[in-house]
Amino acid sequence: MFTIHTMELGCLGTNCYCLHTNHEAVVIDPGGEHEVILDYLRAQNLTLVTILNTHLHFDHIQGNAGLHAATQAPILASPHDAFLLQTELGGGGMMGFPRTPPFSFEPLDAGTLPLLGTTCQVLATPGHSPGCLSFYFAERGVVFVGDLLFYRSVGRTDFPGSSDRELRRSVQTQIFTLPENTVVYPGHGLSTTVRDEQLNNPFFTEFTR
Repeated sequence: MFTIHTMELGCLGTNCYCLHTNHEAVVIDPGGEHEVILDYLRAQNLTLVTILNTHLHFDHIQGNAGLHAATQAPILASPHDAFLLQTELGGGGMMGFPRTPPFSFEPLDAGTLPLLGTTCQVLATPGHSPGCLSFYFAERGVVFVGDLLFYRSVGRTDFPGSSDRELRRSVQTQIFTLPENTVVYPGHGLSTTVRDEQLNNPFFTEFTR
């Protein structure tokens, strides 16, 4: 079993999640301020083994380069989002936001990934971006969805490569099919549960009642 530590980081207050046992850690979506993450890892005497990205929008990846430089932990992300790094949406700089420090990543596709002594199910959940991934840990009963689904809301679909239709399909087929008590950890804001969103999310209640 692993601990979940949440840090709200970066220019848009992105939820960065540090999952860890007593010795090893995985970081999901380091949106910035990588020094804050490193301070936590040092304080807990943790070795960072993997950096996971749900998608490659700039507010979720600004800490990638700094974390990798300090720890040599590999960065994993969907290759379907690689094009975003060549745009302001991934590379930053839009509307005065900071630019994303350059980094390289290893391609990650849907499937299983052994992490922290358990299995992570990598789910392809496109919609907010073409390569959006969600990370489901069945033994822990949690899923990390990035900007796919929020408490009572969903991610934006007016960006290049986004699709409202695909987002809805991803939520319905990949997230709402998980056990109803699964805790959903989003990229911004409060956590929720699968059942809570099935019953109360205004973007989906028409399909579930």
